[in-house]
Amino acid sequence: MSAKPSTQPTAAEIEAELLAFLHSRGKVAVASDTDLFASGAVTSLFSLELVMHVETAYGVAVVGDELNMDNFRSVRAMVALIERLCSDGGTEPSRA
Repeated sequence: MSAKPSTQPTAAEIEAELLAFLHSRGKVAVASDTDLFASGAVTSLFSLELVMHVETAYGVAVVGDELNMDNFRSVRAMVALIERLCSDGGTEPSRA
């Protein structure tokens, strides 16, 4: 598991990293507010990889009610999710 950075990244840094990840893995450029599922940029299989990336890159656990499509529908939604999980102390994903 990756260590949590000593300083929390800003929303702009998270957004830029997620956009770069989507571009590198999906080979498509998307805007921060693009509906990733409706546009076809993210498939159901790729969505699993996206969840794993968020957990690993930001040291959070996406579980329970947080594990829903709306939290991954756009880059902005993912930024809000990451910020919320980080502020709730949702570090170190647990696999109980």
